[in-house]
Amino acid sequence: MRYRATLAYDGTAYLGFQRQSGDKATIQGAIEQAIATISGQRVTIYGAGRTDTGVHASGQVIGFELDWPHADEALLKAINVNLPLDIALQDIRQQPEFHPRYDAVSRLYRYRVLVASQRQPLLLHRVWQVSKPLNGELMEQAAVLLIGEKDFAALGKPTQGDVTIRKVFRSEWASQQDEFGVLWTYTVEANGFLQHMVRRMVAMLVQVGQQRMTLERFEYLLNRAQLIEALAIAPPQGLSLEVVRYNE
Repeated sequence: MRYRATLAYDGTAYLGFQRQSGDKATIQGAIEQAIATISGQRVTIYGAGRTDTGVHASGQVIGFELDWPHADEALLKAINVNLPLDIALQDIRQQPEFHPRYDAVSRLYRYRVLVASQRQPLLLHRVWQVSKPLNGELMEQAAVLLIGEKDFAALGKPTQGDVTIRKVFRSEWASQQDEFGVLWTYTVEANGFLQHMVRRMVAMLVQVGQQRMTLERFEYLLNRAQLIEALAIAPPQGLSLEVVRYNE
C-alpha cells in the first residue's frame, strides 16, 4: 500500500532531506530507518521538496510503499516512537497512485529575519539575525517583482533538467515587534523552486532593505537570467517549508 504523510522537522542536525552515502544524518535516512525498525522492510521515502542542510519544515509531504497489516494510526505512532525527537510525522493515510513531488501544484516557504541590536542565542537555529534596520517598503516593492512566470536562472540551478522557468504565486513581507526586536517574515509560494532559490531571493531582498542594492539593480539582475555566483546566500536556519498544495 502507498502511504502519504505530513512531516515536521528541525533541520539543524541534518545534512538536508535527501539520503546520502555513509552514516551522514539526513531526514530521509532517519525515517527509512524508523520504518525498517518497525516492519523489517527496506523502503524508499519520497519528499515534496529536498530541503538543504539546516532548513526546517512544518508541512513537508512524503510518500512511501509499505506492507502494513494494522491501522494507519498505529503506523503513525510506531514510526514516531522510533524517530529522533526533532522529526515527527503529523498525519498519515493510504493514498494509491500518489507522488508527493510530481503531484504537487505549489510549495510555500517562509523565511524569518530578526533585526536586533544584540545577538539572541535562543533564536540561533530559527532566524537570520541582522543588526541593521530594514526598509520594509523597499523590500515589498522588490518582492512584487518576483511574482509571475519568469526565468529565474539568476537565482539558482534546477535540481533536474535545465529548465529555469518557474511561476511565483505569492511573494510578500510582514513584520512584527517582539521581545527581541523586529521580526520580518518573507512568504513565497511557487509551482517549483531552483536549488537555493529562496535563500538567494531573501539575500537580495535584504540587501534592498538595507539599501545596499537599488530596486533598479535588483530588477536588472533578475531579468538578466544568469546565475549570480558572487551573490551571498541567506543562511539556512531562517527557512522553513510550511505548505505543499495538491489538486484535491
